[in-house]
Amino acid sequence: MFDLEMIKATYAKMADRIETARKVTNKPLTLTEKILYSHLTEGEAKAAYERGKSYVDFAPDRVAMQDATAQMALLQFMQAGRPKVAVPSTVHCDHLIQAKDGAVADLATANDKNKEVYNFLASVSNKYGIGFWKPGAGIIHQVVLENYAFPGGMMIGTDSHTVNAGGLGMVAIGVGGADACDVMAGLPWELKFPKLIGVKLTGKLSGWTSAKDVILKVAGILTVKGGTGAIVEYFGDGAQSLSCTGKGTICNMGAEIGATTSIFGYDKKMGDYLRGTSRAGVADMADAIAAHLTGDDEVYANPSAYFDQVIEIDLSTLEPHVNGPFTPDLAWPISKFAEAVKENGWPEKLEVGLIGSCTNSSYEDISRAASLAQQAVDKKLTAKSEYTITPGSEQVRFTVERDGFLNTFGQMGGVVLANACGPCIGQWARHGAEKQERNSIITSFNRNFAKRADGNPNTHSFVASPEIVTALAIAGRLTFNPMKDKLVNNEGQEVMLDEPNGLELPPKGFAVDDAGYEAPAVDGNAVQVLVSPTSDRLQLLDPFTAWEKTDLKGLKLLIKAKGKCTTDHISMAGPWLKYRGHLDNISNNMLIGAVNFFNEKTDSVKNQLTGEYGTVPATQRAYKANGIGSIVVGDENYGEGSSREHAAMEPRFLGVRAVLVKSFARIHETNLKKQGMLALTFADKNDYEKIIEDDVIDINGLTTFAANTPLTLVLNHKDGSADEIKVNHTYNDQQIEWFKAGGALNIIRANAAGK
Repeated sequence: MFDLEMIKATYAKMADRIETARKVTNKPLTLTEKILYSHLTEGEAKAAYERGKSYVDFAPDRVAMQDATAQMALLQFMQAGRPKVAVPSTVHCDHLIQAKDGAVADLATANDKNKEVYNFLASVSNKYGIGFWKPGAGIIHQVVLENYAFPGGMMIGTDSHTVNAGGLGMVAIGVGGADACDVMAGLPWELKFPKLIGVKLTGKLSGWTSAKDVILKVAGILTVKGGTGAIVEYFGDGAQSLSCTGKGTICNMGAEIGATTSIFGYDKKMGDYLRGTSRAGVADMADAIAAHLTGDDEVYANPSAYFDQVIEIDLSTLEPHVNGPFTPDLAWPISKFAEAVKENGWPEKLEVGLIGSCTNSSYEDISRAASLAQQAVDKKLTAKSEYTITPGSEQVRFTVERDGFLNTFGQMGGVVLANACGPCIGQWARHGAEKQERNSIITSFNRNFAKRADGNPNTHSFVASPEIVTALAIAGRLTFNPMKDKLVNNEGQEVMLDEPNGLELPPKGFAVDDAGYEAPAVDGNAVQVLVSPTSDRLQLLDPFTAWEKTDLKGLKLLIKAKGKCTTDHISMAGPWLKYRGHLDNISNNMLIGAVNFFNEKTDSVKNQLTGEYGTVPATQRAYKANGIGSIVVGDENYGEGSSREHAAMEPRFLGVRAVLVKSFARIHETNLKKQGMLALTFADKNDYEKIIEDDVIDINGLTTFAANTPLTLVLNHKDGSADEIKVNHTYNDQQIEWFKAGGALNIIRANAAGK
C-alpha cells in the first residue's frame, strides 16, 4: 500500500477540523465542505468562506502527472530550487503511445520513439523523489484509482480527468503544471471556494443502463459549462448502489461539464474496491471514520438548503444515452437516437466502435462488454464495425486476459490496444483519416470534439457506455437500438442481444506480473537529469520577463476566435504530443484549430504588418520579432476541455499579452494567470462585436491594477475611430503579483534563491 502514513495523518486531523468548520459555518456540512475545510493550509478554519467568491489556500495530499503534461510541470519544478517534492507525487506514461497495430507492437514503437522523453521523466522522477509508472503500466486515472485514491483525501493532477478519483471519495482536481509545481514545492495551492451542485440518485440501474448513462444525462442537463466553478456531489440510495469504478466513470466525465471536480461519499462499494485492490488497511481506517467521509444527514435530508443547485435522477427509469456529435453534452436517450441520426443526416454506418479510456476501462466495464461479445460469438453474429479495446491498466489487462475476456473479444474480431490513452487523446494512426471523409465512430471515451480522435474534422464521434458501443459495433449502424431491435446472424436467423452482465470485481481477485512501477532513489542528489541542447523533444525553460510597469499600448489583434474554442483548438494533441517538453516547437500549433471570426477559416489570420493572411503561429512570431505584443479575443467558455497548460504557455512564449473572452473555463483561466498573462472578460458581452480585424488595442489601468477593479481597453480602428470598453478580471492580490513578476514560477524561484 502506498502513502499509508500520509493517509493516517490526514485521517487523524479530520474530526477536529470538521467540527471546527461546523462551528464557523454554523451549519451541517456537505462531504465536499468537510474535505475542503480539513485541507486548509491554515489548519483549522477561522472563518466561513463564501462560495464562488473567496480565494482559499489548500494543502493537497498528493500530486499526479501524466507524461505529456509532466514534462512541462517538471521542467518548471527544476527551476524551483527544491531538492525533493514536498508531497507524494507520481508520473504516469500513458499519453505518448500511439494506437496503430496492437498493444505489443505499439508499446515497442512508443518505447523507441519516445526514449528520450521517457528517460528524462524517469531520471527527473528518480532525482526528486517521484514515483514513476512506466509506459504500458496503464492510464493515469485508472492506476491512481487502483493504488493511490483514498476517501476524504485531496489530490491535484496535471490532467483534467484527475477528477476520476472522486469515485473513491476524494476531492481530486485537474490543474496546470504550474499549480502542480507549487504543491510539489511545498507551497499552498489556491482555489476559489467552489459552489456546490447536489445530484440525488434514487433507484437502481438495470438492464442496458450503466453508470456512464448517469453522467451522459447530467451533461445534457448542465451543458459543457454548467458545472464551472462548482463541485458536483452525488448522494442518495442510488449513489450507494453504484460500483466504485462506476462512480469513477461519473466523476471522470464530470470534467466535460466544467465542474471543478465531482465526488461520492464513502460507502461499502468503496470499501470493497479498496480491499479488492489490496488496500484493506485503508478500508479499515476509512470504516473507523466513516461518518466524516460523507455529508451530514441533515444535508441529504434537505439538500436544497445546502447546495446551490440540486438535480434528481431516478436510476430505475434512466435510459441508456448516446451523446454527440462534436460535443459531449448533446444528449440523446437511446429511444430517440435513431430518429436524431436520420433527421440530422449523420452518417448512419458505424465505422469503428472503441471501448476503454480513462473513463471506462475497469474490470466491470470490460466484463460487461465481453458478455455481449460472447453473445455475438454464440449467436453467430459477426461485428459489422471495427472494434478496439483499451484496458485501463496492466493489472486490469492481465486479469481480464486470465479470465478469458480478451480471447472473447478476439473471437468477435476485436483488437486489443496498449494500456494507454490512445485514440481518446488523438494518438490514433487511423488508416484513411487523411481522406477526411464523412463517417461515424462511437466510443466509451469522455470527449468527442471535432478532429480529436483521428484528426478528421468530418468524423462524427459519439459517446456512450462500453455496452452500447459494443452492441452498435456488432450491428454496424448508429440506428440500432439493442433494447428492441433484432439482428440477422450469419445463418440468416433473426436474433436479439440479451442484456449485458458483468462483475464489479474479479472473483479470483486481481493479478499482475509487473504493474510497471519504479520507486525513486532514497537520495536523489547524485542523479543527473540530462536534456540535450539539440533535442527537438525537450527544452529547458527560460524565465518569462516581468511586466514593464506600464499600461500596454499598441497590441495587435491576433485572432478573434468564433464559437467553441477548447484547449484542443488552442494547442492540439495527437501528433503534437511529442513536443510537449519543447515549448518553442509546440508553439507552432498555437490556435491553429480556432475559427477566425473574420473569414470563417482555421489557422488563417491577417498579419497587420504586411496585410497578408498567414498561419496563426507565423503571424504571432512576426509580431514577436518586431517587439509587438498582441491580444487574443474569444467567445464563451474559452479553454474548455483539457488541463494542458501549453494552451497558456504557447501564447505567453510567443508574445501574446492578454486573452479577452466572454467567459473562461476554470483551469485555462488559472493557467493564464500562472504564466503572467492577462485573462480578461467583456464587462458587456456585446462588446465582442466591436472588435474589428485591424484593431490596435491599448490596455489601460495596469499601473493601478487591483482586485475587483475593471480595466479599460481602447480599440483603435483602422479608419481612425476608436471604441473604449470596460473589461473585468478575477485577479486577487496574489495573482496580480504573478502578473507583475512575469509568472508565478518567477516568485517561487526568487524565494528559493532568498532574494
